[in-house]
Amino acid sequence: MSKTEKQRVAVIGAGWAGCAAAVELAANGCRVSLFESRQIPGGRARRIVLDGKILDNGQHIFLGAYTESLRMMQKVGVNPANAFLRLPLQMCYPPQTKGMSLAAAALPAPLHLVSALVRASGLEMADKMALARFFSGARRMKWKLHEDCSVVTLLARLDQTARLYRLLWRPLCIAALNTLPEQASAQVFLSILRDSIGSKRTASDMLIPRMDLSALFPDKALAFVRQRGGKVIEGKSVRSVRQTPLGWQVDGTDFDAVVVATQADAASALLGRQADMRAFEQLAFEPIHTCYLGYTPDVKLPRAFFALEDDASSGQWGQFVFDRGSLDRASAGILAVVISASSSLSGISRQELETALARQLAAAFNMPVLAAPLWTQTVSEQQAAFICKPALVRPETQSGSPGLVFAGDYIRSNYPGTIESAVQSGIRAAACVLARNW
Repeated sequence: MSKTEKQRVAVIGAGWAGCAAAVELAANGCRVSLFESRQIPGGRARRIVLDGKILDNGQHIFLGAYTESLRMMQKVGVNPANAFLRLPLQMCYPPQTKGMSLAAAALPAPLHLVSALVRASGLEMADKMALARFFSGARRMKWKLHEDCSVVTLLARLDQTARLYRLLWRPLCIAALNTLPEQASAQVFLSILRDSIGSKRTASDMLIPRMDLSALFPDKALAFVRQRGGKVIEGKSVRSVRQTPLGWQVDGTDFDAVVVATQADAASALLGRQADMRAFEQLAFEPIHTCYLGYTPDVKLPRAFFALEDDASSGQWGQFVFDRGSLDRASAGILAVVISASSSLSGISRQELETALARQLAAAFNMPVLAAPLWTQTVSEQQAAFICKPALVRPETQSGSPGLVFAGDYIRSNYPGTIESAVQSGIRAAACVLARNW
């Protein structure tokens, strides 16, 4: 191929990783063909339509530390200032419960955390001292472990209290890593904390989308690719990826390079023995359930979102609840309850779960109306994120085969299976293609 000839690149999968790779490649002059099996882009963070209602396949919180995701949104024409409700770092439980209320102030780091600790309610002095001890210890070790261990082990080493574990560390770990603290990588957990809480104040801000997840980036990414002469093939699954003497063929069409940005099991099925897929096949995944409960438009919560105390033994499954009406007027009266690392729900019917969640909300907020929603919808994303175990060997961007690279939130990085790790992986994959660094 001559220096002036554009690279022909196939990107398989229009999730956030594939969209990021396609945008970077198209912006740098490649002839991109983006393949997506669904009619709606976004992968495991996308818009869905249920009974005429526009919802998401899961409720997400972004962080101010998600710099690459925010940069890519701006690149395709999405203004993050309009796209998100930006809130200071917080972990607040319903006022009627015995939980805590911890919220950072608009002060420079680390004063925003100091003030939050001083003003926190629902914590004893021993809890506050333990929290200060954790951050002091994490900074002293420079957020780096000599040997990875579980989050539970790390918390025990830093002498965290049982109450702090129950109200802060456990829900934070499950939400961030979609992995129970007993199983979760302490090093990955520390990396998330380092880049958010341990960085500048705005990095720890919580950003809640005001628009559906596909509109937030994937829709615009597809338009970006098309505007630069690329092709987007939607609603069709790729059946064949084959290496040839001159490059690669995807469903019989020739390409110079291929970015595989599918789910891990789909990547293994597509490539077979054409690449070493052992790291893909060793990954295990946990589901996330999101239950939407609809009420009259006047029903609202005091905050945009709250943490909830979950207790499976008493049928209290909800971990976080979001008031969608505080994000978008058209969604007034819609609450979204999130249950991460939710494989334990496999034996519970959808109706039983929705009834239990409505009762949990009514009791937590002392609002009887919440026990009787007008409608409910539950979305289960079965492979929402990989189980982020200590010292887990994750797949690499480079496949070892010329012209073939991988992208996805499960690709090796410092982060767990988040939107930011997916976007970063797409950017790295595009960089490998552009540099022909296989």
